[in-house]
Amino acid sequence: MSVLLEIDNLRTILHTGKLPVRAVDGLSLKINRGETFALLGESGCGKSMTALSIMRLLPDVGEILSGSINLNNADLLQLPESAMRQVRGKQISMIFQEPMLSLNPVMTIAEQIAEVLTQHFRLNKPAAQERILQLLDQVGIPDAKRRMHEYPFQFSGGMKQRAMIAMALAGEPELLIADEPTTALDVTIQAQVLDLMREIQRQNHMAILLITHDLGVVSEMAQHIAVMYAGEIVEQSPRMHFFERPAHPYAQQLFASLPDKQKRNHELAVISGAVPSLTQAFSGCRFSDRCHYAMPRCHDTAPQWHHISPVHKVRCHLYDLSSTLIDITRIPEATSVPASPDAQEQKPEPLLQVSGLKVHFPIHKGFFKRIVGQIKAVDGVSLHIAAGKTLALVGESGCGKTTVGKSILQLIQPTAGSVRYHQQELVGMERQRLRPLRSQLQFVFQDPYSSLNPRMRIIEILQEGMDALNAAPEFTVGTLAQPSAAPIFPHETAVDTLLQYVGLPKEAKWRYPHEFSGGQRQRIAIARALAVNPKLLICDEPTSALDVSVQAQILNLLKSLQNNLGLAYLFITHNISVVEYLADEIAVMYLGRIVEQGLTDEVISKPGHPYTQALLSAVPQIGKTSATDMIRLKGDIPSPASPPTGCHFHPRCPMAMPVCRQTYPEASTLSATHITHCHLYSQEHRSNHHEH
Repeated sequence: MSVLLEIDNLRTILHTGKLPVRAVDGLSLKINRGETFALLGESGCGKSMTALSIMRLLPDVGEILSGSINLNNADLLQLPESAMRQVRGKQISMIFQEPMLSLNPVMTIAEQIAEVLTQHFRLNKPAAQERILQLLDQVGIPDAKRRMHEYPFQFSGGMKQRAMIAMALAGEPELLIADEPTTALDVTIQAQVLDLMREIQRQNHMAILLITHDLGVVSEMAQHIAVMYAGEIVEQSPRMHFFERPAHPYAQQLFASLPDKQKRNHELAVISGAVPSLTQAFSGCRFSDRCHYAMPRCHDTAPQWHHISPVHKVRCHLYDLSSTLIDITRIPEATSVPASPDAQEQKPEPLLQVSGLKVHFPIHKGFFKRIVGQIKAVDGVSLHIAAGKTLALVGESGCGKTTVGKSILQLIQPTAGSVRYHQQELVGMERQRLRPLRSQLQFVFQDPYSSLNPRMRIIEILQEGMDALNAAPEFTVGTLAQPSAAPIFPHETAVDTLLQYVGLPKEAKWRYPHEFSGGQRQRIAIARALAVNPKLLICDEPTSALDVSVQAQILNLLKSLQNNLGLAYLFITHNISVVEYLADEIAVMYLGRIVEQGLTDEVISKPGHPYTQALLSAVPQIGKTSATDMIRLKGDIPSPASPPTGCHFHPRCPMAMPVCRQTYPEASTLSATHITHCHLYSQEHRSNHHEH
């Protein structure tokens, strides 16, 4: 294979404070034509800065100090800006992480793609429109002829990402840089986007630089992998070698912190600490402070490259004495977590019972705001959660999962149905009676940055709930030293206890939310929920935006809280590996209704509903090197304003029958603890009945 892009000793710094940030520090790599090269690592390691350096799109504070970036043997760093404009979009294109921030909100999708075509090709208007239509069809935008003239806000998340890909492909680039292209997407949409990138790569013989922290995506997409840590690459290898035997302790600890079914009764291995500040000059190994195998020399001598095989190299002192792969195969044994008492033995009373829950939002039209329809966000949901247990609610974005959580807490008024907590009906309860119960039911939001007040210190945030609901945590951690003088804040000791409980130092209480990392902010959000001594936590995608290592810390925390305090969780997510690790039961939701429900092991090992089967087949898994066994769903999720008649899933279902278009299926029992709403099973029952 011929080399398309070669980077040699690239150094990029950011002048953001008193000391420069060494975002990329001596990076070298080669990408061949037609291959996918994955750059893997935690947030803050310099992956995106590498991509922006290649494109020469650094922020104003950024500067490339030294090195070379050769594309087709021409050094991009020597080109004038006018020549660079011909390279961007034509030879190298980039898909940015957040499509909503990258698309112009006041231009239609067609106008934005036309800009690329005008820059690089001399096309007249009809030819340009024809090319735009081809591109949008190629990326799977339904009804592209009409939708190309719509604005970004009229597109769903998955469609915005596809429009971004269409724009990136418009110039027919030789190299596509994809920066976390699927982070915020559902597994089904993610699978479609990755499939699309593979197909276009095959057609155009295009190279892809894939920047991600998802090991499953890397396993399915990449031929070559580089692991990046604190501004430099620490391991490089072809995919097969890397997944069989990761060599660097950092790569091994990333694997060990992945949640799965086998680790259910164990704590996940956690990489202690955080990525070091890149303002410092490093003398030793950058990972030494977090490494289980650090030796004295790791702290003062920078490790050199060691070849484990001709194609697999690692930067680590453990290989100084020998070129053979030292068997440090994964991390010290994870400690076992006591399993919560088995629900079957105790037959506990449900803590929460939801039946027939509906939330319909009226659609207003015209000057007099007449109601012309209903958005059926939640359309008859029933579920129950026992004390100390976890129910996972999974499904695509827009299916109504978050609305279910908010309507259980009466933050959104249900249209119909019943929500009983400890046998007390919450729907329609007067606010005075509901208020004391609020402390027992708490919400942990998806984005802690948006849900924490940026103007309040952590002590004020944690104390706000205690004051409002006149409640305080009823647990202690070890022995906390009592302050010598009376505390300034009445609940200061309780705040210290809470922070220790979620693994933060008590000094953190004087800081503001922006001074913490994403994982630390999520801990503060959990501490705020715990501050009023709840019995049920509704967790809405609490780990979706976090790195693998930080996710492991939050999952360990949630598991230990459940074991120590007997908390129940309604865990809203689309991450199936998290569900396998954390949940006792699973409910699969599609377009406002639950289509399948049962014990986690049953649903994941024997999914009954075709939608559940498609959802599970789309999950990227380590070791799965192709998407051949993926069930491809047609089209996008329909609008909840006009759901299809009969079974809501029938327009996308590969097994749809005529009856599916006519009536919504009743619940079919697959086992004592597993039900599904699907005509395939009612047909089965009927045929069995006739045979008897």
